[in-house]
Amino acid sequence: MKLHVFNPEHDIALAHNDKYFTAPRAGRILREDCGFLPALWAEEGDFVLVNDISKAEKGLLNIPETYRKRAQNIRFITLQNLRRLPADIAVEPWGWDSALCFQLSRNGFSDKVLPDEASLNEIRALSNRRFSSIVLRELRRRIDPYGDFTVGESQYVSNVDDLFSAIESDHHSVLKEPWSSSGRGVRYVGDVIDEPTTNWIKNIINSQGGIMVEPWYDKVCDFGMEFLSDNDGVHYRGLSLFDTENGFYIGNIIASETKKERAMSQYLSTDKLDLLRSTIESLLNPYLSKMYKGPLGVDMMIVRSKEECLRLHPMVEINLRRTMGHVAIELSKEHHESTATMRIVYENKQYHMIVEPSSIQL
Repeated sequence: MKLHVFNPEHDIALAHNDKYFTAPRAGRILREDCGFLPALWAEEGDFVLVNDISKAEKGLLNIPETYRKRAQNIRFITLQNLRRLPADIAVEPWGWDSALCFQLSRNGFSDKVLPDEASLNEIRALSNRRFSSIVLRELRRRIDPYGDFTVGESQYVSNVDDLFSAIESDHHSVLKEPWSSSGRGVRYVGDVIDEPTTNWIKNIINSQGGIMVEPWYDKVCDFGMEFLSDNDGVHYRGLSLFDTENGFYIGNIIASETKKERAMSQYLSTDKLDLLRSTIESLLNPYLSKMYKGPLGVDMMIVRSKEECLRLHPMVEINLRRTMGHVAIELSKEHHESTATMRIVYENKQYHMIVEPSSIQL
């Protein structure tokens, strides 16, 4: 028996690193409107924490029955009733942060089921894009020692002068906050950085300690690989095919692994996909196996080089939390034949999760 928590403001909470953190209004609305999501992968007898049980039940009913079969035997519960649960019940959140731990602790949860301060600090450090940039260098060295088919570099800078030096050689660069998600906290800059962007840079360096500088790439498609870290190590779960627009997440493809691998074969051979997967497992295992238990994802992309060749960027970032790719993989278990698209949309001042037949043929 577990308690599941959808806390989509997790990445912002990591940036603030404050147990009293209050999410921005958009994050609070998303959490309230889509709090039912864990019901789609929870096991029989599990609980899902929501703000409003009737709203959660209504949101769940909007999901096609094919994809919510497993949700029939879960139970929604509100914060006010958490003390009715055993203090040592296992907790499975979207992602761990100090604000969530504080909220659960003051509602009766035992310290035995919550990460301690040292673990939270380690999770936060490994969620920083600076960590993924370090792993990226070693990943490229191992899978592509001669630079035949990969690209990707990222630099962490902690002052404005170093930032200007870092972008001097590129006409287009991408600046990213160390902690952010779903396209937020990302700016695209050219040779000249205007005053508002300079002020944003100074604010991020002041609040988060630094900022990431990356080259701009001519992106062909986004994709990712999803993993699970447990007592036995880091294990591959499946491919994540998703769409973005101007860097913002739009939706995931729900399909069998066979179909997704076939779709990716136009860019990467099965051998290269297998090498990429196994190398990421071996690289992340020493960092995660002893301190992090839960889902994670690695975002990647296929880009077009200046020579018009397709190249792999094997690690745009590491998401040390559950991702929508994990959700899509869970839903694909219920329906193998057809392909669907899973999206979260904001309409009429409310977020909705939509699962509909996909126009994309895999």
